[in-house]
Amino acid sequence: MLPNTGKLAGRTLFITGASRGIGKAIALKAARDGANVVVAAKTAEPHPKLPGTIYTAAQEIEEAGGHALPCIVDVRDELQVGKAVEQAVNKFGGIDVLVNNASAINLTGTLETPMKKVDLMLGINLRGTYLTSKLCLPHLLKSKNPHIINLAPPLNLNPIWFKNHTAYTMAKYGMSMCVLGMAEEFRGQVAVNALWPKTAIQTAAMDMLGGAGIDKQCRKVDIMADAAYAILGRPVDFSGHFLLDQEVLNEEGIRDFDIYAVAPGHPLLPDFFLDEEPEGMVKQMEQHGGTPAFKSSAAMPSSGSPVEDTFNVIRGVLSTEIVKATQGVYKFQLSGEHEGIWFIDLKSGSGGIGAGEPPVTPDVTMSMDSADFSKMFAGELKPTMAFMSGKLRIKGDMALAIKLEKMMALMKKSKL
Repeated sequence: MLPNTGKLAGRTLFITGASRGIGKAIALKAARDGANVVVAAKTAEPHPKLPGTIYTAAQEIEEAGGHALPCIVDVRDELQVGKAVEQAVNKFGGIDVLVNNASAINLTGTLETPMKKVDLMLGINLRGTYLTSKLCLPHLLKSKNPHIINLAPPLNLNPIWFKNHTAYTMAKYGMSMCVLGMAEEFRGQVAVNALWPKTAIQTAAMDMLGGAGIDKQCRKVDIMADAAYAILGRPVDFSGHFLLDQEVLNEEGIRDFDIYAVAPGHPLLPDFFLDEEPEGMVKQMEQHGGTPAFKSSAAMPSSGSPVEDTFNVIRGVLSTEIVKATQGVYKFQLSGEHEGIWFIDLKSGSGGIGAGEPPVTPDVTMSMDSADFSKMFAGELKPTMAFMSGKLRIKGDMALAIKLEKMMALMKKSKL
């Protein structure tokens, strides 16, 4: 691994999304030099599914030898970002480095992506990066060797990276375009670069995206922390680059990358937006022990609601076999705590799922409470029993409604 040299001692880093994952790893690397770190993230209370808060991260930073300032920050909120910047300057005297690490991901197609998810990704990835950069820049311009690092991919305009998740790609490339524009705007004054992993990195997001067994195909967050550390030692005129972690460390003389692997010697999964196509990535996951929660245009599991989680799991097991056995378009009109409209298309190709009205007239409309819907797809409530008890109202082709049980049995066989 890349050794610490003390070059960040006394320097102040403002890192978004630093309560866990890559952001925290970069923070801890800097802390070992004695750096000041602003932990700018939303998680103030423990999350049921994700480890770490701004306070636990701050404690780890202090224990590693650094000085920490935990700040509750939603990067979409100008007042919150502005307050955190002000607190950082008041406490540490300025800002020398900004790491735009906060990001949101949802790998769904255009018809399947609710606008709230589009707004979330554009708000965090694009607006958040632009806003935080804008508010930090007046202070960065006063630093002796200021840097901005965006955790953003190279701008690869191959349509393969758009067709399955246009909204996510637009949002992530928004971060990349901030690098392109700000590097030129502040050339010679502030170094602005993008850093992206060459292979998948083991984080909570990757665990959800890749499912069981994916960790063996990943590298540890340490490789990104070391690469960021290397970039921060370069002069201010090193700007406008789209860098891959392995290539940065190669230039630093690192040759043994097994030290960064979760399972040394195991085949590694290339990251998104590089040369490997998504379909090839799915195949590689499966060949080497992963069980991807997405297939082509499928979504990453979400913790938004039990209903959303259920549809994401269903999406992952749809197949031509289920479509051939069903041949119908279902609309689900859900009431209760997680009300909303969803559809399952089991009429064409290998099927499709989405939020909102189906793109074609549904063959069956099923109305029920969202809690009963979750029970039904968990196998705790049969559709026929739900209908007979009045918990399920059906409009349309009754024969297709009855086929729902057969569809669910096939899904169970597919390890739903």
